[in-house]
Amino acid sequence: MFFGTISLLIMYLMLKYVLAWIGYVNRLDPRLGESTWRWTYDYQVIGERDFSDLDDKDFVRLRRKKNKLVTIMYSIFLIMFVSFMSWLSKFLILILS
Repeated sequence: MFFGTISLLIMYLMLKYVLAWIGYVNRLDPRLGESTWRWTYDYQVIGERDFSDLDDKDFVRLRRKKNKLVTIMYSIFLIMFVSFMSWLSKFLILILS
């Protein structure tokens, strides 16, 4: 249970780090939006069509970087959820036995 607590704490710090990076990337270009929990291709881009790599390389690469960060965030969140359920079951077994 000790190692489970340590691993949950480490994953929480990793999640906070990734969230800080997402906030930083969001502030680099106002077209990315302010949301932390959505991938950037979910947003409507101003204009008739979406930007491609030929139109605006910097924006598209920044958007791809944010999408990778959001994917990492969701992965950490899922691993944390499963680890927390395991930790909680061990904690309940310890209390009830």
